[in-house]
Amino acid sequence: MKLAFSTLGVPGLPLNDVLGLAAAHGYHGVELRAHPEEPVHPGLTPEERAAVAEQFRVAGIEVLGLAGYARVAAPGDDEPVLAEIRGLLDLAGDLGAPYIRVFPGGGTEQDADEADATAARRLGTAAEYAAERGVTILLETHDSHRTGADAMRVLGPVGHLRAGVLWDVMHTWLGGEQPSDSYAALSPHLGYVQVKDIASADDTTPLPLGAGVLPLTEVVDVLSRHGWDGWLCWEYEKRWYESAAPLPELLGAGREHLTRLLTDAA
Repeated sequence: MKLAFSTLGVPGLPLNDVLGLAAAHGYHGVELRAHPEEPVHPGLTPEERAAVAEQFRVAGIEVLGLAGYARVAAPGDDEPVLAEIRGLLDLAGDLGAPYIRVFPGGGTEQDADEADATAARRLGTAAEYAAERGVTILLETHDSHRTGADAMRVLGPVGHLRAGVLWDVMHTWLGGEQPSDSYAALSPHLGYVQVKDIASADDTTPLPLGAGVLPLTEVVDVLSRHGWDGWLCWEYEKRWYESAAPLPELLGAGREHLTRLLTDAA
């Protein structure tokens, strides 16, 4: 498996510094948070996009994906959501990134069947454009659809190769789903896996990998047992938790922890 980390852990850090951290600590790729407050976002010009792609090429680091914020199950008109997704797909295509991330984002007052149908409709439409750009849209296990079973209610009806899933292990755990059950549901559509660690269900402040309660050993065991050979991406949510320790000083130990889990599972 290949290892990556998300720029959510180093908010606003210049791209050269991000790439330097990845190379210094043995990570193969980076997941880019595609937000205007970050160095890489859909507002970049063609020249700026070409420069970003060249920076990654020179560094020998891969762009794993773009973490966007489109909410495919949210109430309202389809077109604003689809336009946001197309913008992410265009950026990913220009950077050579294989994936973009979208959220479910179903409303709390929304009927569950309606949310599923809305998300499936939008993903099905967007997947056609994704195919043109050579990019896959990944629905993250998150918020209104946090388990594998939840995500499959959307992805099953879509049935398109360019619509898949991003397995966030914290959210499936918070949803009460065992790693083996999550993998069984998600494996036909699995793009990559986001790993992290937290103290408890009531305290989701990010911790160093292995210092919390999330079942990372079980997740890696399940993936290895089934011969899955994709990406593990460490999403350290420093952006939302100012009190969390700085990610750069944790990256080396985090890579060692993941490597140890992979070795033990082999």
